Amino acid sequence: MMGLAAGDVALIVVTGILCAAVVAAVALLALRLLRRRTMTAQFLVVACAGTAAMTASVLAISIEMYISVHDLTVLVVVLGVSLALALAVGWIVARAARSSLGRFAASLDRVGGGDVVEAEPSGWSEIDDLSAQLAAVSAKVEAARTELEQLDSARRRFFAWISHDLRTPLTAVRALAESVEAGAADAPERFAGEVRAQVETMSRMVDDLFELSKLTAGAVQLRTEQVGLLDIVSDAVADVRAAAERRGLRIVERGIAGQVLWADPHQLGRIIGNLLTNAVAHAPAGTDIVITASEGAGRGLVLGILDHGAGVAVEDLDRMFDIGWRADAARTTSGDGLVSSGSGIGLSIARGLARAHGGDVVAELTADGFRMNVLLPYGAAQERE
Repeated sequence: MMGLAAGDVALIVVTGILCAAVVAAVALLALRLLRRRTMTAQFLVVACAGTAAMTASVLAISIEMYISVHDLTVLVVVLGVSLALALAVGWIVARAARSSLGRFAASLDRVGGGDVVEAEPSGWSEIDDLSAQLAAVSAKVEAARTELEQLDSARRRFFAWISHDLRTPLTAVRALAESVEAGAADAPERFAGEVRAQVETMSRMVDDLFELSKLTAGAVQLRTEQVGLLDIVSDAVADVRAAAERRGLRIVERGIAGQVLWADPHQLGRIIGNLLTNAVAHAPAGTDIVITASEGAGRGLVLGILDHGAGVAVEDLDRMFDIGWRADAARTTSGDGLVSSGSGIGLSIARGLARAHGGDVVAELTADGFRMNVLLPYGAAQERE
């Protein structure tokens, strides 16, 4: 067998390049014309381009080599069969890809309609990855939608409860005013005192709402200083002592003296006052409320407020700090002179203020009863602008 001369090799190479370039140009033009058509048509163009380039090159080189008509006919038939098979394979692959994309598009529509979809294997790595990501996104969207619905439901309940709690003192003030107008006020100073008490209740409720709005917006400004815990606790106890005595409750302090930390004295007093109010409202009559202080993990202070009430269910230990939450759906404003507004946001405010100090408030059920723990750092917390 004779080897090819350098000129023949060069001719074959140039012929192959020219034929491949012409076929590639035609394929690119066809793809441009079909860019708005189906994926199947574009797949067929791509699948046939390689085979067509090879066919054109082989035919051109065969003609240049002056092969016989018989051999040329055989070659054309073989190349034609190869081209047909390439078209068939391209069509099958295009249909499979189109089917997978169709299922993916259907999953997108379901996600748009609010459904949660699962990843569907398609045999295409890229589409499988997209399907897995879509499934994860749909789960996150569903979780966010559920949370949003819960928040919206809580918001509507909260405003309904606030309206109820505001209406109660307003109704009392109206009744007292009507009694005065009707001349039934034998002791005007007593009526004036009752009106003042109702107004103070509404004022505390408005203060709570304002404080809650600042916590929600992250606009709480702490003015920290070194404070003695005993002074703060004593002031908070004094605020609830009258209500506690009416229920026969005794407030006991243990380990409070000598404890010093950096905190905003006003806001820390509000934290302790809200938690004490909750304890006085729910402790069994004639029992003790025990306030303790101890060193926690990480050089922090743990202020515990223990009452001997039943507390709440374990699953509600964290939910009870949600805005407006109550274990009993029937909400009524306290009528025993407690310092709370009755709006159901005292615990939310207490936790928010504790977190603003870099701490937290957690609830726990113990063998002795129900305890609220205020976790606070000893060091100076960074003031929030």
